[in-house]
Amino acid sequence: MQDCIFCKIVQKEIPGKVVYEDDQVLAFHDINPVAPVHVLLIPKQHIPTHFDITAEDTKLIGHLHLVASRIAEQLDLGEKGFRLVSNCKEYGGQLVFHLHFHLLGGRHLKWPPG
Repeated sequence: MQDCIFCKIVQKEIPGKVVYEDDQVLAFHDINPVAPVHVLLIPKQHIPTHFDITAEDTKLIGHLHLVASRIAEQLDLGEKGFRLVSNCKEYGGQLVFHLHFHLLGGRHLKWPPG
């Protein structure tokens, strides 16, 4: 997508503080963190929302979750844990319409989130 900020980060048109990258997934620090650790994980493939995931994307989504756990361990969240959040559409709080997950940790996270 031409106007997608996350696609521009994937294409290196906009810089990001990358913590992980492979051929399918990119993970980088959020520029407006809400926790001591706040990393965004995105598929490199442009998928606008959860409703746009297809059966062909199943392996990609599983890989993204595996990567999230590995990043959490790298960032010393393995012992105390973390939260993995994905917002979908307006009422879900989605601001960038490129599927993404927020990996949050480094402090006690309350429930419900708000």
